[in-house]
Amino acid sequence: MRENAPGHSALRTPRAAGLAGIVFALLLAAAMVLVRLGVPEGADTVTARGFTDAGHRDALRAALALVPFAGIFFLWFLGAIRAHVGAVEDKFLATVFLGSGLVFTATLFGAAAAAGAVLEVAHPPGVPPLPAAWDFGRHLAYTLMTGYAMRMAAVFVSSLSVMGHRLGVLPRPLTIAGFVTVLVLLFASSNVPWAELVFPAWSLLTGLHILRAGSRGRGRDAG
Repeated sequence: MRENAPGHSALRTPRAAGLAGIVFALLLAAAMVLVRLGVPEGADTVTARGFTDAGHRDALRAALALVPFAGIFFLWFLGAIRAHVGAVEDKFLATVFLGSGLVFTATLFGAAAAAGAVLEVAHPPGVPPLPAAWDFGRHLAYTLMTGYAMRMAAVFVSSLSVMGHRLGVLPRPLTIAGFVTVLVLLFASSNVPWAELVFPAWSLLTGLHILRAGSRGRGRDAG
């Protein structure tokens, strides 16, 4: 990857971005799986009575505990990439990249808050939540996550893929994978269960690539 400024901190940026991307991908994937297990989707199988199961509630609590840390590492991932691209970045794409990343984080937190509200509905222990409260919280959480957060993730992936292609910092297979991810997030995430997992999968691949590229760069510098 290109270096945009001299100095030790600039050389360490790719490693920071790669590590942050990997940790973010793992945390987000774990949170998504736990939310799917804790607040399942599907009119035929999901009832408020089923949410009295301790396993569902524990899975949701675990997911909600992971989401803030996933957001923190995503912001670090975003900032480290911008710092590495630096002065050569396209201002239009950089604005879209930054804006979509921030909106994604806010929407992710909103979805987590909506899912958490399902836990906080006042009802006696062992008694299912009120149907109206259950349906509202569940549908709001899934709408924010699959309908809005994933669309912002698609914008984030597309802008980074275009910048990576133009600057030559992302290999062609990863760029193609990015555009496939965009299509899935735009058109399938709200209709196909588990489709949103393509975003953490892409983030993991990108983080691994940046980490390897940074390690090769440091090896050449040491040589």
